[in-house]
Amino acid sequence: MKTISVETAPKAIGPYAQGIAAGGFLFTAGQIPLDPATMKLVEGDMTVQTHRVLDNLEAVLRAAGCAFPDVVKATVFMADLDEFAKMNEVFAARFGAHRPARSTVQVSRLPGGARVEIDLVARIPG
Repeated sequence: MKTISVETAPKAIGPYAQGIAAGGFLFTAGQIPLDPATMKLVEGDMTVQTHRVLDNLEAVLRAAGCAFPDVVKATVFMADLDEFAKMNEVFAARFGAHRPARSTVQVSRLPGGARVEIDLVARIPG
């Protein structure tokens, strides 16, 4: 196993890694919409928060030599499924024609009052 750590994504705030590469796959930690420079939650609606989460995940993917087309599975945790359409619009735009498997669940609470958290599993090319 190889730990993936990058400065362009929020630092781990607990005993976990931003990502782990193992068996030809990258497993990311869940990312919430923290600005990596300030480690504070970004202000804004579901659209803004989803963009920040995907920016954070993209940084971890790149550090492992991956990109969104390498993602095989995404898990989305949302504080309110009534905001699903906004999250889904950003998700679809960022993934383009690629459609990974995905689960989306509503949870009662996310860290720091975030509205969305996403984790990914990606195939490491080569």
